Amino acid sequence: MKNKQRSGQGQQQSFNKSKNKPNPTQRNNTSNNKQYTVKENAELLAFLLSTLSNIGRNSVKSMLARGQIYVNGKAVTAYNFPLESGNTVTVSKDKIIEEVPLVGLRILHEDDDIIVVYKEAGLLSVAASQEDELTAYRQLTAHVREKNQSSRIFVVHRLDRDTSGVMMFAKKEEVKQKLQDSWQDMVKERTYIALVEGKVKKPEGTIKSWLKESSTLKMFSSPHPTNAQLAITHYKTLQTNSYFSLLAVNLETGRKNQIRVHMEDIGHPIASDKKYGAKTRSLGRLGLHAQILAFEHPTTGEVMTFKTEIPKTFLNPFKDAPIQ
Repeated sequence: MKNKQRSGQGQQQSFNKSKNKPNPTQRNNTSNNKQYTVKENAELLAFLLSTLSNIGRNSVKSMLARGQIYVNGKAVTAYNFPLESGNTVTVSKDKIIEEVPLVGLRILHEDDDIIVVYKEAGLLSVAASQEDELTAYRQLTAHVREKNQSSRIFVVHRLDRDTSGVMMFAKKEEVKQKLQDSWQDMVKERTYIALVEGKVKKPEGTIKSWLKESSTLKMFSSPHPTNAQLAITHYKTLQTNSYFSLLAVNLETGRKNQIRVHMEDIGHPIASDKKYGAKTRSLGRLGLHAQILAFEHPTTGEVMTFKTEIPKTFLNPFKDAPIQ
């Protein structure tokens, strides 16, 4: 198994927005740098837009992505990075040379065609175009542009914000198209670990339905295929007690919210998944983890497998009995 890892940093945080009208201070010793002192708490992007009034919004975002913005001497790329009164923000005309740390991400494998990453719970895969939130997509775009400003990242599939685990991005549009067009054939295994509510009595089972989306953007199962997508989920019970069960879930199809809908269908919703019927809240995240992704490399044809550990919080309900 190819599994090259690089350390990432903690989980994404949410920060309150506040207006800030800073006053630029002096130019740094380096002629290509300008320093500004933060007068009031604010998010970094809002501060920059207010401070650099002669630079357009997209240009400011590009400077962030290229690592040209420093806070107290450290390069920062997160739009919503929280600034405090007294912080020093440095704007450089030069792209930084050192690598910008990834937040909530670890790169497991990278080559000319794909990037495979481990995404922590709490980090968005991709944001809507009008949102300024830190995402896996934006961070990886900045990462590939450290070496080549024309490099791009393409979304192949997604994980929900509160789902952790393995996911893949393409580095070329033709690679993305090939993966999406042949996803069912090229993906050899997609295994999730699901912590669900209640005691699942069957050692294994298969759930089959046709999924539709409601006007409120919630997916639901239908017994009829009209205007719906076939969804097939296989599961195996790994551990169980009176309150929770730990399942290994294999996807035969990959539909939006498929596992979450199917677990609710059998009366065992994903832990902490309020949207799909969960009553528990103690987990602090969705009880769903993309543990294994195995696929045929779109260029070399080699089958690559990436496997990650089960989150420790998923094992807490079963401390008195080892996982089978």
